[in-house]
This record gives sequence, structure tokens and C-alpha cells, in this order.
Amino acid sequence: MSASQMTLDPGTAVLLIAHGSRLAAANADLLQLAEQLRLRFPGHVIETAYLELTEPTIPQGAARCVTFGATRVLLLPYFLSAGTHVTEDLRRFRAQFAEQSPNVRFDLCPPLGLHPLMLEIVCDRLSEAT
Repeated sequence: MSASQMTLDPGTAVLLIAHGSRLAAANADLLQLAEQLRLRFPGHVIETAYLELTEPTIPQGAARCVTFGATRVLLLPYFLSAGTHVTEDLRRFRAQFAEQSPNVRFDLCPPLGLHPLMLEIVCDRLSEAT
């Protein structure tokens, strides 16, 4: 199934997670991505959260998903690699949320990483400089 054909089951929320910055402009990318996902998946809860330096925090974002009635939350790290934040911090958060809300399923998605489309994105960015 292609990304354009993807659907979300009822009750599924998405929590987009980025590192966070003191610069509002740097955090704006995640907000814009969330807005695009809301258009793609109308009726689903799409929230944002940051690991540090700004709010909402990851626990605040997860709590909002649960408050809005999610029965499943997809934790999507907006990171390029599976460093310590993804492998340790986000897994720890996932376990914590599952314990706090046992009726909600929390799934940690892989980071953006070396997804097959990443080469196209990198080439696109390189072409912008030429």
C-alpha cells in the first residue's frame, strides 16, 4: 500500500515527536506537518510534542491524545536516526504511557532514517543548491 492510500483505524491518534528548539521557526516544521496530516486523516487526533526545550512535552502530547479519546497512539519520531532519544527515551515514554493508560495501545514507529524515499529528498535538496 502506498502512503497516499494509507488509512488509520478508528480511534488511532498520531503523536509527532521532534527534538524541540528554542527557536519557534525551527519548531514550526512539525506544526506544519501535523496540519498536513490532519488534512490527510480528517477526524483523527494528530498532536505534536517535543523532547526538550519547548512545549508541549511528550507526556503532554500523549495525554492530549488520550483525552481526545484515542484507543491507539502512534508515536512517530521526527528524527533522522535511531539514536539515544529514540532507542531509550521514547521507548521509556512508551512504556510509561502504556502503564498509565492500560486501555490505550501505544506503538513507537521507526524514525525517518534511511527510508527508501530519503534518497529522493536528499537529491531534491541538492538540486535546490545548483
